[in-house]
Amino acid sequence: MDLFSPISIRSIGGKSFCLVVTDDFSRFSWVHFLGTKDETADIFQYQILSLESLCKLKVRRIRSDNGTEFWNNLMELFCLKKGIHHEFSALYTPQQNGVTERKNRTLIETTRTMLSDAKLHVTFWAEAVNTACHVLNRVLVVKRHNKTCYELINNRFPNLDYLVPFGSVTPPNLFT
Repeated sequence: MDLFSPISIRSIGGKSFCLVVTDDFSRFSWVHFLGTKDETADIFQYQILSLESLCKLKVRRIRSDNGTEFWNNLMELFCLKKGIHHEFSALYTPQQNGVTERKNRTLIETTRTMLSDAKLHVTFWAEAVNTACHVLNRVLVVKRHNKTCYELINNRFPNLDYLVPFGSVTPPNLFT
């Protein structure tokens, strides 16, 4: 997991930070938007509990950089209580957290493209990141499994019939 931040322009929801959590096996990602870095521990705890409930598996290990948002007493106590081993990358070496760093870059570049193509203002960045993550989870194929991230997590093929271009005025007709 990693935080990309701070965005110079707040989203329309007033957020400046984005926490990206990526499953190592499936490469499925979740994004959470935060107003301040202090919210990271609460969002992290919610994410872990949701994942354990969704997948019916115990989270055993997490990997993050050495940021203060991950290196604090709240995170340490939660991980200790849940039996989670928290691995930190070495200082100033984002290469050690490569999966999430690449995912962040992909999300940011996709977001810029979507906002530019839709001719929307930058304040819609959070909506664009959320949409990009949603679409990428359903279309990117994990090479070693030859399945999408969504298929690996949900054991079924994703339905893509409802997708429309980002920023389009007309919603999809879901009842035809």
